[in-house]
Amino acid sequence: MFVYMDHTATTPVSPEVLNAMIPYFSDVFGNPSSVYSFSRKSRGAIEKARKQVADALNADTSEIFFTGSGTEADNWALKGTLEKGKIAGKNHIITTSIEHHAILHTCEYLKKVEGADITYLPVNSEGMVSVDDVRNAITDKTAIVSVMFANNEVGTIQPIKEIGALCRERKIPFHTDAVQGAAHLDIDVKAMNIDMLSMSAHKMYGPKGVGALYLRKGMRPENFIHGGAQEKGRRASTENLAGIVGFGEAFEILKGRLNEDKAINSSRRDRLIAGILERIPHAKLNGATGDNRLPNNINFSFIGVEGETLLLDLDAKGISASTGSACSSESLDPSHVLLALGLKHEMAHGSLRFTIGRLTTDEHIDYLLEVLPEIVARRRAMSPLWEDYLKSIGEK
Repeated sequence: MFVYMDHTATTPVSPEVLNAMIPYFSDVFGNPSSVYSFSRKSRGAIEKARKQVADALNADTSEIFFTGSGTEADNWALKGTLEKGKIAGKNHIITTSIEHHAILHTCEYLKKVEGADITYLPVNSEGMVSVDDVRNAITDKTAIVSVMFANNEVGTIQPIKEIGALCRERKIPFHTDAVQGAAHLDIDVKAMNIDMLSMSAHKMYGPKGVGALYLRKGMRPENFIHGGAQEKGRRASTENLAGIVGFGEAFEILKGRLNEDKAINSSRRDRLIAGILERIPHAKLNGATGDNRLPNNINFSFIGVEGETLLLDLDAKGISASTGSACSSESLDPSHVLLALGLKHEMAHGSLRFTIGRLTTDEHIDYLLEVLPEIVARRRAMSPLWEDYLKSIGEK
């Protein structure tokens, strides 16, 4: 049995999305920037996708700009806004300690190269940011606040509407990395006071290599990519025509079945969480619970074992999972997110993330609950760390 439980890393392109994309590889292939009638079909397809994405966010079509990825959208929002802010003497960025590396590494670059002042806000034990901490961090030098909509590792959903309202009141641009949030939650950029928002198609059963940045009217970050006049002169490079078509189709489909997917995923998520807690002693659930957690996210730490070892054992049983962010899977360092939640290194190292989705069935949940306890027990039996832990709590 093959069990895919890493939907946060990426999702398969749905058949409906693939069918929508196919004509734009070889039949309708005109360069959207050309003036002849054949290319008008390409431009029309892009504008249709732009409307599909805008409608899904309650945005205007003029506020959607297609990019090559969610990472590019994050870079554009931070670098472009800081560059604009420096003109007014503002070089301060506020973000959080649990952001995706697309944000954290960009902040590190801006500090090193541009001399930016970065504030990394802490989170509580569930991974939640305090609105008061955002308020207290703001100075007259703050150029942008960037807080992710929902965490990719532990699934915690942030108080975005409240943070956005605070930033709107203080007239500070507010950006959110919604690469995960947009794939699972109903987002209304107007009601939630969002100025800039990053997305990625491949997290929502669309193609890889295409993302988007929502820019509220009046938001004018400096361009990140220079060259041609594509995307209304804001993002140069010939458009990924088929990818953009796929993005629009994927988002429209996702929006139409959002409540259904949320109900199914939440039910399976909760059953898997309950089963692990029941069958594996001293397993620790990481992140928030209930409505404050993404409906498809399960993240556990298992004291006494290495997460990488568990991944290999699960893979041998046909189960694909993760130890955290797919973008840092080759790193042997413990998750910065779990450390920010207050976990000790040995607990953070023994973590697994399961993210369910349209490929997940009830049988997959049953199979994982059958296999995982045996694997953890076998690995713990060989672990000196597990023995030391049992002695420390008086169970051995």
